[in-house]
Amino acid sequence: MSNHNGNSIKQVLLQLISNVFEQSGNKPLNHRQVAAQLNIIDPASKATILEILEDETVNGIFLEVGKGKYKLHEVKAFLTGKISMANDGSAFLIPDDEFEKDIYIGPRKLRTALHGDLVKLHVYESSKGKRKEGEVVEILQRAKMEFTGIVKLSQHFAFFIPDDRKMLHDIFIPLEDLNGAKNGMKALAKIVDWPSGAKNPVGIIKNILGKQGENNTEMNAILAEYGFPLTFPAEVEKEAESISTAITKEEIAKRRDFREVTTFTIDPFDAKDFDDAISFKTLENGNYEVGVHIADVSHYLIPDSALDKEAYERGTSVYLVDRVIPMLPEVLSNGLCSLRPKEEKYCFSAVFELDKEANIHSQWFGKTVIYSDKRFAYEDVQEIIEAKKGEFSKEILTLNALAYKLRERKFKHGAISFESTEVKFKLDERGKPIGVYVKERKDAHKLIEDFMLLANKKVAEYIAKKGKGKHKYTFVYRAHDTPKPESLKAFAEFAAKFGHKISTKTDRETARSLNKLMADVEGTKEQNVLTSLAIRSMAKAIYTTKSSSHYGLAFDFYTHFTSPIRRYPDVMVHRLLEHYLNGGDNVSAEHYEKMCQHASQMEKKAADAERASIKYKQAEYLQDNIGQNYQGIISGLTEWGMYVEIEENKCEGMIRLRDISDDFYVLDEKNYCIIGQKKKKKYQLGDEVKIKVKRVDLAKRQIDFILMS
Repeated sequence: MSNHNGNSIKQVLLQLISNVFEQSGNKPLNHRQVAAQLNIIDPASKATILEILEDETVNGIFLEVGKGKYKLHEVKAFLTGKISMANDGSAFLIPDDEFEKDIYIGPRKLRTALHGDLVKLHVYESSKGKRKEGEVVEILQRAKMEFTGIVKLSQHFAFFIPDDRKMLHDIFIPLEDLNGAKNGMKALAKIVDWPSGAKNPVGIIKNILGKQGENNTEMNAILAEYGFPLTFPAEVEKEAESISTAITKEEIAKRRDFREVTTFTIDPFDAKDFDDAISFKTLENGNYEVGVHIADVSHYLIPDSALDKEAYERGTSVYLVDRVIPMLPEVLSNGLCSLRPKEEKYCFSAVFELDKEANIHSQWFGKTVIYSDKRFAYEDVQEIIEAKKGEFSKEILTLNALAYKLRERKFKHGAISFESTEVKFKLDERGKPIGVYVKERKDAHKLIEDFMLLANKKVAEYIAKKGKGKHKYTFVYRAHDTPKPESLKAFAEFAAKFGHKISTKTDRETARSLNKLMADVEGTKEQNVLTSLAIRSMAKAIYTTKSSSHYGLAFDFYTHFTSPIRRYPDVMVHRLLEHYLNGGDNVSAEHYEKMCQHASQMEKKAADAERASIKYKQAEYLQDNIGQNYQGIISGLTEWGMYVEIEENKCEGMIRLRDISDDFYVLDEKNYCIIGQKKKKKYQLGDEVKIKVKRVDLAKRQIDFILMS
C-alpha cells in the first residue's frame, strides 16, 4: 500500500534522523553531524535535515540543547503495537511492550491504519503537553483485508459499506470488479489498494453472500467475517476423495487389535462425526481395561499435503447454530475417520487398567484397529444409567461408577466446575428459530468427558515425564494460567453481594469455594451472570509448547488428544506422540510454538463466530416479539447501557442509559452497578428487571430493550 504524501520523504528522514540519535546514545548533534552520520553531502538535503530538526523541536520530538545542537526529547520516539479503533475515527495504540501505556492517535494521524493492524508509531508530547500522542509511520502487518458488508451501486462506481463497526472507511469498488454483485446485496470484499491521498481504500468483490436478512446469507457472512472459508478448494476435495478406504491385513498387523473387545461411541443424537469410542472389558484379576480410542486422523493426513495445509489454516471446525463447518472434508470427517458402528476403523488409543476405585495400574498408548458394536446417543446412555438396565448396561454402569471416582478426585485436587447453561434453538426447515431450550449436561455427558480428560492428561504426563531433566521433549500442551489476583478479588467482592463467600487464600481454597458457589447457584436466575463473570475473571486456555499446568482442571500437564477430526492441535499431538513412541528425536519448539499460536487464534475466532451466530438467532427470534414484556436479569454493564438477559429464553439485549428517563445514570465500574445521580437509585449486575423489546437490528445482531419500572 503506497503512502506517498508530499511529506513521506520527510517522514522517512525523520525516522533516519531519530535512529542516528538513538544509536549515538542521544548525544547532542548539529544538523551537519547528523548529515555526516547519514552520509548525506548535498546541500539541499542538509537544509532539509535542519528544517526537520527545527520543525520537530516545536512538535516536541527534539530538544535544542545549545545553539544549533539537538537531541531527542526522549529516546523512545517509536513504538510498535496494535491499533484499537474508537467510534469517532480516533484510535489507540496498544503497545507490544506491556510496560508502555496506550497511546492516543488522532483521526488524521492514523494514515491508512485499520483496527487490529500492527504498526510502527511515532510518539510525541501533545501540544497541550499533558499526554503522549502518536502518528502512524508504517504499517507492519494488516490484521484484516477482507470484510463482509453491503454493496451500494451508483451509475459510475460502487461503494461497499462494511458490517464491521471498527472499519470506519467505506471501500470503493470499480464497476468491473463487482463480480456480478447487485445493489443492496451482501458480499465479501477485499481491499487491494489504498492510493496515496485517497480517503477510501479500493477493493474487489470476492464472494456474493446473498440477499441481506436471509439465514444462509447471514451465516455465511459470519463465517467470512471471522476469516473461515465457505468451501474447500478443489485440490483439497480431490486429495480427500483419492484416499484409500481399505482396511488392510498389512496395516492391521502393525496395530493392537481391539475388534473383539466390546466397544461403543456416545455422542449427541444429531452428531455426524464420531471421533472417540470407549472399549471395556473385565480382566482376570478383577480390574477393568478401559480403552479410549480416537480416530487415527494422522494416518490419513499427510504432513504438507494440500489437505494438511488447509486443516492447519482452519485450525478447527466451526459450530454455528444451524451448521458445522468441518476442519476436514466430509469424506474424512463423516466417513473414513468417523468411528461408525459395525465398521472396522484405525485408531490411536490410550488404554488403561483401572481398579474399582479408578486407580490406574498400567497404561498403554499406540495405534489400534477397532470395531464399534453400537452408537449411543447421550439420551440412550442416560436412560440406561437411570433405569440400570438395557443393552451393554453392565459396562455402562461400571464406567459411570469409575467416572464418578475420577471426577471426585479431580475436584478434590482443586478443579473448578463451570456449569453454565447452554442455549439451543429449535429451527424450522428454513433455519428460522421457533423455540429456545436449555441443554442439560447429565451423567452420560460427564462419563465421556471424564474418560477423555483422563486420556488427555495421561498423554501429556507421559511426554512431560519422558523428557525429565535436561532433555525436554517438545510437545503441544493445553495450558490454563492462574487467574490474576485482582480479577479474582473483584469477583469475590461481587459474589459476596449475593451472599456467596469466596476464599482466595490458596489456589485450592479458591477452587473449593468457587465450586461451592457453582453448586449453590445451579438452577438459580443468577447462575449465568455469576458463571460468566467467574469465567471472565479466569485466564484463557491456550495451546503452547511450554509445559505449564491447567488451573481450571487442576492438572499439572494437560493436552488435547481426543478430537483430531475437529481440532488441528490434536493432530499435532498424535504426530508427536507417535514420533516419540517410535524413539524419534526431539523436534523444534519454536516451529511448534508458532503453530500453537495460530491454533489458539483460530480457536478464538471460531468461538467468536459461534457467539455471533447465536446473537443473530436471538435477534431473529425476538424480531417477532417486539413490544413484548419479559422478566430479565442484568448481565453486563457499560458506560452507555446495561445488558439484560431474558430469563425464559436467554436472549440478551441492551437498555441504553439515555433511554432511562427518571434520572441521569452513571456507571460505577468497581461495584458492577449504575447509579442515578440525583435519586441514587442503583441497578446492580445480577438484578432482576422488567423489560420490553424495543427494536431489533438483524444486520448488526443488536437487540434494544426499554426498562419497565
